[in-house]
Amino acid sequence: MASQAQQYFSNFAYRFNELPATRKMGLAAVVAASIALIVGLFLWSSTPDYRVLFSNLSEKDAGAVVAALQQMNVPYKSEAGGTLMVPASQVYDLRFKLASQGLPKGGAVGFELLDSPRLGMTQFQEQVTFQRGLEGELSRSIQSIAPVESARVHLAIPKPSVFLRDKQSPSASVLVNLHPGRALDAGQVQAIAHLVSSSVPELSPSSVSVIDQNGNLFTSGKDGQTGRGLNSNQLDYIRQMESYYAQRIEAIVKPIVGDGNVKAEVRADLDFSETEATSETYKPNATPDAQAIRSQQTMEDLNNAGGPGAQGIPGALSNQPPGPATAPFSTAPGANAGTNVPVGSTTAGGSSRRENTVNYEIDKTIRHTREPVGRIKRLSVAVVVNYKASEDENGELSKPGPLKEDELSQINNLVREAMGYSQERGDTVNVVNAAFSETRIESEIPLWKDPETVSLAKTLLKNLIVFGLAFYLVFGVLRPLLRDLVKPPEIDRSLPVGGEPGGYAHATEGTAQREDGYAEVLTKVKDFTKSNPKVTADIVKEWMGKE
Repeated sequence: MASQAQQYFSNFAYRFNELPATRKMGLAAVVAASIALIVGLFLWSSTPDYRVLFSNLSEKDAGAVVAALQQMNVPYKSEAGGTLMVPASQVYDLRFKLASQGLPKGGAVGFELLDSPRLGMTQFQEQVTFQRGLEGELSRSIQSIAPVESARVHLAIPKPSVFLRDKQSPSASVLVNLHPGRALDAGQVQAIAHLVSSSVPELSPSSVSVIDQNGNLFTSGKDGQTGRGLNSNQLDYIRQMESYYAQRIEAIVKPIVGDGNVKAEVRADLDFSETEATSETYKPNATPDAQAIRSQQTMEDLNNAGGPGAQGIPGALSNQPPGPATAPFSTAPGANAGTNVPVGSTTAGGSSRRENTVNYEIDKTIRHTREPVGRIKRLSVAVVVNYKASEDENGELSKPGPLKEDELSQINNLVREAMGYSQERGDTVNVVNAAFSETRIESEIPLWKDPETVSLAKTLLKNLIVFGLAFYLVFGVLRPLLRDLVKPPEIDRSLPVGGEPGGYAHATEGTAQREDGYAEVLTKVKDFTKSNPKVTADIVKEWMGKE
């Protein structure tokens, strides 16, 4: 094997030296270009696929991340907009490693400001540092919401005061930068407002303003409600009610027309206003025997039952004879509260006094009424029913056609019962019978549209292109050139007729065939030398320059 390789190398050197200079340069250029192209293709195929590690980084954060990547010997690419790209296979590992180092820190700083307290800080500086840390932590929390790319929080916390008239409530404003094509719904806006208000003492959600990078205001100061007057919970409740009634209607009509042949839509008008009423009613007074006694008081006073004593002021007026007797006085029967004062007349034997006070309960009714929130004010129902195929006399299904009037009437009645139709409420029902258009149900994402399949196909195609070009360069360009060069030269010597002296055999080089070997050529030379010694001697003399 070694001798054969040496023979190939000697043949290649001999044939290459016989080539013209221009052809030598061209052959060397082709070989060098082929080798360079093959190496370049393999390097291109082995180049890793770069993915985004971080985007929209500030200059400070980008510099810190780049320094960390260089320290870890990780290749990276930087693009405009503060975007750093690393090999796809290392994206998540690098994010975890950089997160352990606190990178990127983001535009806002958090409570890490309090990790290194400085001596000599005033109370005002401590308060400002705490507020900065709180704003930074809130910004980071808001950035974890999917549509939010970045956020800034500004807190207006007034200085505490011991006087109630000087007390002010805190307020906050949130500026969110949303991802392209993303938006915040009402629930997310309300969640941001409650997140901020729950982090600051005495901060009401209505005092939190949320705006986006375009200046759109999401809050209107109505306790988390949007400008439409309904919050997300109320809107969700409306959708649930509409879906509930639509499902009930479709469920009761499907057994008649078949699955997929009915579609119902419901619009619910709900009243979310809160109403409270308190009424107090008094009934007319009843008779005393039908009333409940609330309280009763009796007082009796007897004076000198044995005879009259000295009374009054001494003098002439006190010695006057007694006046006429008075009849007793009492309240009329049936009164709610009265005083019975029977006064005994003054007699020779003395005087007496009796008072009786009776208070009766008042028949009173207090009623407190609170209307439920989310009452149905009106329901509007639209139902469309597909044409139905009927059987002919032979039992075969005919072409679908419209339903009969009695069938539509039955469906209409069923819909009214299922929805709880109320004419006083102003409900409306509309049932339409029409032919459904054929719709093609979209299947799952085709295989050729699957992102993973597309990525795998691109990788395979790139490798196939590399190996295909390399195979063509090796076996289509380099191999034929080298094969012609490593062939042994073919020597063709023509002898003079009759062996006349002075004739010389001329060795001509032709295109050597692979089956001709060095041994065959050597045998021919030996045979020619034995048969023509004189000619051989002349040839050797000519080579040596001797006559």
